[in-house]
Formats: sequence, C-alpha cells, structure tokens
Amino acid sequence: MSEIVDGLNGCGQGHLLRFMNELDAEGKRRYLAQLETLDLELLASLLETHVLRKPETVVAGKVEPPFSFPLEPVDNTMATFYGEAVERGRRLLAAGKVCALTVAGGQGSRLGFEGPKGAYPVTPVKKKTLFQYFAESLKRARSKFGGPIAWYIMTSSSNDAATRAFFEECGFFGLGADTVFFFSQGEMPAIGFDGRILMRSRDSLVMAPNGHGGTLLALRKSGALDRMASDGVEHISYFQVDNPLVSVVSPLFIGLHDLNKSEMSSRALIKTGPFEKLGNFCLVDGKLTIIEYSDISKELAEARGGDGELLFKLGSPAIHVLARGFVERLTRDGQLNLPWHRAEKKVPFIDDSGRLVEPTEPNAVKLETFIFDAIPMAENPVVLEARREEEFAPVKNKTGVDSAESCRSMMIARDIAWLEAVGVRVPKRADGTPDCVVELSPASFFDAEDVEARFGSDAPSMESRGEYYFE
Repeated sequence: MSEIVDGLNGCGQGHLLRFMNELDAEGKRRYLAQLETLDLELLASLLETHVLRKPETVVAGKVEPPFSFPLEPVDNTMATFYGEAVERGRRLLAAGKVCALTVAGGQGSRLGFEGPKGAYPVTPVKKKTLFQYFAESLKRARSKFGGPIAWYIMTSSSNDAATRAFFEECGFFGLGADTVFFFSQGEMPAIGFDGRILMRSRDSLVMAPNGHGGTLLALRKSGALDRMASDGVEHISYFQVDNPLVSVVSPLFIGLHDLNKSEMSSRALIKTGPFEKLGNFCLVDGKLTIIEYSDISKELAEARGGDGELLFKLGSPAIHVLARGFVERLTRDGQLNLPWHRAEKKVPFIDDSGRLVEPTEPNAVKLETFIFDAIPMAENPVVLEARREEEFAPVKNKTGVDSAESCRSMMIARDIAWLEAVGVRVPKRADGTPDCVVELSPASFFDAEDVEARFGSDAPSMESRGEYYFE
C-alpha cells in the first residue's frame, strides 16, 4: 500500500486516499485493487497535454482525397482482381485464418432498454437481438465457407457479466461456447478540469471506457491475441454491435486486404452531404487518415472536383479488417500506442466531504482513443467502398435518425432488394414503398447469393400488408 500512497501523492492525487481509514477490510481491498490499475506515469503526462490544457485539433499537412476500391470494378483488369480477391477471402475463411470481432461495450439506455445493447431486440418480424442476428450470420458463414470463424466480443465493466450471462442463457446461439471469446475494454479515470481524478464513492473512482481504440490493448491483455495466434488466425474482421446490416465477414474485403498485404483495411460509405457525421477518409502528407467530422475544415468538407462530386466523399462506418500481427506490433510494449482524445462531460462525483455533486455543466475530461487512429501507422491500408443500403444501419437512438425504427426499415429494404433481384414480386404502395414486412434469417441467408440459391426458381407469393419471415 505504501507504494500506492507514494505514487498518488507524488502526482498530486493524494485526495483519493482521504476516506481510506473509513473503509472496512473488504472495501479497502476492492479500492486498492482499483487504484493499482492506474498508470500514474501515463496519467501525469495526459494531465499536462489533455486535461489542464486543450490539445489542438488542427490538421497539419497536405490533405488530399485518397484512392478507394469502388463498389463495382471499373474495367476487366479490376474485375479479374476482384474475382481473385473473393477467392482468396473464401480460402482464408475456409482455412480458419479469419475471426470476427464485435465491439459491444455499450448499454441500451438510449434505446429505452435495460441491459447490454447487443441484447436489444432489433429485427422487424422475430425481434431477434443484435447478438442473435450476428450469431446466426456467423453460423451460416461457417457452413458456407467451411471454416471455424471464432467470435471475439469486447464488453465493458458495466455489461461484461450481463453479456456473458445472456450468451449462457441463449446457449451461445448454437455456436459452441468454445468458439466465443469475451474480453473487457480498458478504462481510464474521469478527471476534473483542475486535474484531480474524480471519485464515484468513498471506495471507488469514476471510471470510463478508454474508447474503441482500447480494443487493441485489451486484445493483448486478455490473452485474445495469443489465442488467435494459437488458432492460426491472421486477420480480424472488426465491426460494432449497433450495426446489424454489416457483413460480419466479407470474402471480397478480406481478400483485397490480404492481396494488398494491408495491415489495416476499411470500408467507406459515400457521404450523404459534406457535413454528415462520419469520419472523413483523407490522405494527410500521403498517409491514409480519418479526420473526424468535427475536425475537418468547412473548406475541405465542401470542396468539390470537376465532376461536381465532393472531394472528400468517403465516410467511415467503423468497419475494418486488421492483421493480427499489426495489433501485436502496436501493443508489443504493453501500452496503447495511439493518440489520446479529450471529451468534456458532465460527471457526477463526491466532493472532499463525501457529498454527491451532480453538475449541470461539463466539469470533467474523459480520455479516449479511437481505433481509426491506427490507420496511418499501418502498411498498405486499403479502402473499399460499401453500399450503404447493405452494410450500414446503425441503432443509436430509439426514434428518428440512426434509430431502431430506421434500422428496421433498412433491414426490410435490404431483404426486399435481395428478393426482388431474383424475381420475387413484392407488394408495393402507391408511392413505391413496400406494403409488407419482410425478414430473412441470416441463419439461411448470409448474402444475396444464398437468396438466389433458394428463391431463384421458386419465388414465394406475398400479399399486401403481410408479414413474412424466411428461414
């Protein structure tokens, strides 16, 4: 304990010990264990650079639009290359060289749901949860490509136990408990604007997740990287839990990543406008970089080329493939070698007398890292454009934009588009919108190819105002 006391006093955080003598043995043990997790050297540095003063967010260097692989090949040479990429991706999946990684540390509170966000019922007919939808897609991918495809799920301290219990209760959705690996995201303490770490109670600090960039270090600390290496996994298919439309593993994307010897590859959406709230893919002094929508200048955001299109038209939906070796390299020294970002928040805390303070204005800094900041450090990063209607339907709010409502509408629209492409007649309203509700089970329909195999010669009959589930 003396080492902790000396360390805290030495970096101006001695106030964290003020209630120590009031704690019982168990409270003291628990609190000391939390204090021991603090990296005081790192915190002292970040206090100077990110708390007591605001870091500059000005983008320095020459900023240009990057090259991206288009949705469809533009000529025969590219078409041949895409075909090779699909075959390479399929072979890697069959050989067990690819795993899936879902970032699932959030709670469903913004959706009016108590529990892990991944346990939120999202599908339009069967109300399957996000976790179930991904699980069924992965199960079909295993069957389709013939490989094991382990599933790694990053939780947080707030939902780890509940997430594990949910999977146990659901029998791991038939995937096999030994093929699903949970690990928890790292945390950082919230720090007041005066540089003092905040306390939640007399025996605990205010802790917050360290951002999705923390995924990389958590992979190492949890033993997940070692497990991947032992299993022969070379590539990690990364996506977020609130996007059910994502291709959990894409042969084309994985194949392009591998053929280009890329350490980190990304999908990109064509932005709906210059100020859509997506990170912007750019070249900064020749390095592929994502500039946050809040950091890109108005001039760059609105810049257009001779064809009238936005120069910086590519937005990030947070879908990546990472080489396992790249993650190992970035975390080799046991540190998170990514830039830190400052977020100002309203954070309840207890004051020096132990009284709870509920601030009405931002009073503290939460420190985060972003996984996309690894892209400039990667060799040969690849960007592949994605069709928004097939890859991106985020569930962030209960209603409105990026909501459960909009997500379900997009899931229905995607499934109907796949059905119509193989000749299925879907009833429509006068305005052209679907006059029925449709849900394709990912347990049977991983992609449009599966839909064609089932319905290409046997189209189902559908009626107006009907509700249809196909498995």
